[in-house]
Amino acid sequence: MKTVAVIFGSRSTEHDVSIITALASIIKPLELTKQYRVEAVYIAKDGSWYWDEKLKDINLYTSGDIEEFRRRAPKVHLLFDDGLVLVKSSQFAGRKMYKKIDLVFPAMHGTHGEDGELMGLLEMANVPYVGCNFRVSAVAMDKVLAKRITDSNGIPSNPWVGFYSSTLAHTNVKKTIEGLKYPLFVKPAHLGSSIGISKVEKESELTNALEVAAHYDDKIIVEEAVPNVIEVTLPIMGNDDPVPALLEHPLTKPGDYFDFEYKYLRGGKKGNGQKGSVKGAQGYSELPAKLPKDLYAKAEKTALDVYKALGCSGIARVDLLIDSKSEKVYFNEVNPMPGGLYAHNWKKAGISGVDLVTKLIDYAEQKWQDKQKITTSFSTNYLKQF
Repeated sequence: MKTVAVIFGSRSTEHDVSIITALASIIKPLELTKQYRVEAVYIAKDGSWYWDEKLKDINLYTSGDIEEFRRRAPKVHLLFDDGLVLVKSSQFAGRKMYKKIDLVFPAMHGTHGEDGELMGLLEMANVPYVGCNFRVSAVAMDKVLAKRITDSNGIPSNPWVGFYSSTLAHTNVKKTIEGLKYPLFVKPAHLGSSIGISKVEKESELTNALEVAAHYDDKIIVEEAVPNVIEVTLPIMGNDDPVPALLEHPLTKPGDYFDFEYKYLRGGKKGNGQKGSVKGAQGYSELPAKLPKDLYAKAEKTALDVYKALGCSGIARVDLLIDSKSEKVYFNEVNPMPGGLYAHNWKKAGISGVDLVTKLIDYAEQKWQDKQKITTSFSTNYLKQF
């Protein structure tokens, strides 16, 4: 029986979303398979690592008892010696507990995880892991880089400009974006879950929006709003032959946009669904999206093109913007670790939560095995010169 470590939490604005993804969408279905030993590895907001069975209980976090647990629990250490090993002190003085990990299932959203940092660590340990590799994750989580790559592959985006937050003090940003038409969206370039996004209707609102984005990130992207917009999203999984789930249309009100509140808060106890809608990780959605057949196919193809152009593997979610009148489809952004893995969407597409996590593990092992065939060393006589 293989041991799977599910790593979640971290120093990220999406820390809490990560906990729910790990416990509800990964750990629970993995344990239901009875095929894996599942180890919960929690990274606190200060960056401390913990490993314990108690970390699988959602009540530990909702009650606030996690802080008392952290005061008492030993921190976990990592060994990179022909793989990944978890190490922590036991209750008996001088003794330590060791656990060799066969595969890692990351459940970390945003910075220090989904952006490729954790994946780079796992690459160094040469351990299989679920999801995009560290290079793709870093690019996918950088909205500016992702758009540059998709633009170069002929995948259209709505007009945009990107720049570093540090330039705000000495650059005339208004001149930089003068080619864009209001309304605009100002976003932190690296964050997921739509945190720090502002909709700017006129020039007088721009400075405040830029300050909000700069508070969360060192890079900012400003995008021109798409008229007559329909926002859709498509979860995709696979390596060389990616498979799409269902095109999904989040049900926002006119004038609203698909922000953090709509994604995670309006689907709670006070969320009000609409007829024909499906409640998912992001609240209520039209699933599948009610689009003309040709437009649906066009949007699905665009999302798959993005997935392939960026080199995604395992799983990702591609967000698109559609002008309902011109029927033009624009790439918006890609999420290399979807919240809740968008299990509600896959379920509607005929793939259960259990099937989803087991398929993702299969993709991870396949990707790791393929990588082992690549030569990473080269013999030379260079050192003999010294």
